Amino acid sequence: MSATKTLCPYCGVGCGLEVLPPATPNQATHRDAAGTPIWKVRGDRAHPSSQGQVCVKGATVAESLHKDRLLYPMLRDTLDEPFRRVSWDEALERVVERLQTSHRTLGPDAICMYGSGQFQTEDYYLAQKLLKGYLGTNNFDANSRLCMSSAVAAYIQSFGADGPPCCYADLDETDCAFLIGTNTAECHPIVFNRLQKRRKKNRKVRLIVVDPRRTPTAAAADLHLAIQPGTDIALLNGMANLLRRWGKLDTVFIDECTRNFPAYVETLRHYPPELVARTCGIRLNDLEKAARWWGESDRVLSLWSMGLNQSSEGTAKARTLINLHLMTGDIGKRGAGPFSLTGQPNAMGGREAGGLAHLLPGYRLIKNSQHRAEVEQFWQLPPGRIAPRPGRDVWSMIRGIEDGTVRFLWIAATNPAVSLPDLRRVQAALRRSPFTVYQDAYDPTETSAYAHVLLPAAQWSEKTGTMTNSERVVTLCPQFRPRPGEARADWEIFAEVGQRLGFGAAFEFTDAAAVYAEFVQLTRDRRCDLSGLSHARLASGPIQWPCPATETENISSGKRLYGDRRFATPDGRAVFAAARAQGLAEPVDADYPFVLTIGRLYGHWHTQTRTGRIPKTAKMHPEPRLEIHPRDAKKLGVVDSDWVELRSRRGRARLRAQVTEAIVPGTVFAPMHWGALWAADAEVNALTHAVACPDSLQPELKACAVAVSPVARSPQAAAEDMTAPTHPSPPASSAYASKLQ
Repeated sequence: MSATKTLCPYCGVGCGLEVLPPATPNQATHRDAAGTPIWKVRGDRAHPSSQGQVCVKGATVAESLHKDRLLYPMLRDTLDEPFRRVSWDEALERVVERLQTSHRTLGPDAICMYGSGQFQTEDYYLAQKLLKGYLGTNNFDANSRLCMSSAVAAYIQSFGADGPPCCYADLDETDCAFLIGTNTAECHPIVFNRLQKRRKKNRKVRLIVVDPRRTPTAAAADLHLAIQPGTDIALLNGMANLLRRWGKLDTVFIDECTRNFPAYVETLRHYPPELVARTCGIRLNDLEKAARWWGESDRVLSLWSMGLNQSSEGTAKARTLINLHLMTGDIGKRGAGPFSLTGQPNAMGGREAGGLAHLLPGYRLIKNSQHRAEVEQFWQLPPGRIAPRPGRDVWSMIRGIEDGTVRFLWIAATNPAVSLPDLRRVQAALRRSPFTVYQDAYDPTETSAYAHVLLPAAQWSEKTGTMTNSERVVTLCPQFRPRPGEARADWEIFAEVGQRLGFGAAFEFTDAAAVYAEFVQLTRDRRCDLSGLSHARLASGPIQWPCPATETENISSGKRLYGDRRFATPDGRAVFAAARAQGLAEPVDADYPFVLTIGRLYGHWHTQTRTGRIPKTAKMHPEPRLEIHPRDAKKLGVVDSDWVELRSRRGRARLRAQVTEAIVPGTVFAPMHWGALWAADAEVNALTHAVACPDSLQPELKACAVAVSPVARSPQAAAEDMTAPTHPSPPASSAYASKLQ
């Protein structure tokens, strides 16, 4: 049996996988719990990013491919009716008719699409061409808005262009790793494993972790700074104040390669170490130790993720971290630099293809008239066709449904009925949507309840396309199993809709390779130059960008950006940010005295649409729990495993308490992947608010004010708790069949 080389479809680490087909039914040894033969998955030792390593999610991914699949197009006129199975022709005719009606009556702004970092780059690209080009609306956003949009904004503002400057080889060469707002050990485990290997080989390598929780990542640290939520900017400015006081600066780099340093220095005066330590809730000597370790190290590598990005000041937080690298010259060299870790497998590919409401393909910006003109010319559109204003981000889409200006919503490969903030408001808006298309591989999900049309999508393993991981490595993911039912690739659906709308040859593609060949031409001479890539070339192995057409060597990893100390700004200089902390958008008060922070668990991913259907990952976290410090639990009269109710100004949830010293007093933590299909009253995004960073529009999902109170349980209910299964059975694979009746 020959193995197919591909990429793991979970987080942005982008681990290489090898998959082997099941043997004949009588010979197969790799089966799921029901005895169904399944594909065997192992790590690809030749893949540069993961070097053969794979986590539990990647190792078990094949066990979900055949479960609970949406097999046929489904249609209904109102949400109160059952779905009926229809042909693709009838489903797409309805989609096209509603698109045309919305466009004719209210204009292009009435049309929106909400996509996903699970798209392959080919899917992303054709969605941009259809909406931003031929339909004339920039209203395409993706769940990457909830993931890394603050990092995108920070890179653009600091360096002049998006794109992490580092690569995974830096994990093998750094002297000091500074992790902030990331539980890397659980959320990006292979990156963390690689860092730990470096530390084992060189005991002098230091690990600093900043997190209000003592996560598995923090437990492994040489220094854990358990700061209060929302004090990240104060911490980073306090460290910078000390570095400047001690003279730990690269003055030549600052003078020749940066600007705005004087304004930054003026800001630092407001962050004396003693005040910073009190504000953050940490010891002064720990603050000084963190600054000293950074200043003494030759190569500092910082890693961050949602803990910085998901904030009302997310861009400012990321830029303040970047400032430290600019102060000390720790960028563009081996083992150093500011490295954003993305949450989804192809969030980077989405950035390349223009997959957010303010972007165009090739790392172009909608606000830039030259960028718009370049794309219009390439797509053979009349001048001015692409609207000059950024489109609606996802929260603006929700508001548009509420006020009646959005009449057509197309959701693909994501589950906003669980993942968006202020969830009850979101669900109410989805209920009011005049027409919603939902395109996904699985059914049911929580979002399918709000759709008028369901389109069965082929997922990873059933279509060919490319994905780009966090270190800019592009991997070809070939189809290796047949598509179930009548499922189609996302790009194929977008292309057919474009043709049915009358856009003809612009959407005629023979295969995904042809889509990719067109896309990479739009990246020529851009920062993310992929013009030298093709499906045929990637068939020999992953390649890291930039890879212009003149690049003949297949470099799989190790390229760093800004090694020449020239940045993508007009004057070639990086820009210091003079940011001052604003604090949490919703501070605690007497009525809501706790800060709720939410996040991912090791076995969870993407609202459990896939991991919830795999017994091994489901059993890792049998029920949702609320982490609470013993001091707070005692005040509330709560002991471990008691039921507690969380209330915010927007909603409530009920969880079991997990009393632990792994979280700072005054803060509680709950996992965010429990939707209504998997547990009752556990949707913690019903509590969160939608206040967002003004630059990135990324919501502050990491902090909201809540009240916690014990829930009185009757003896009968307590007895039922003892006997009930700890994890509900997954939805039946034939769940959609009931909609046919």
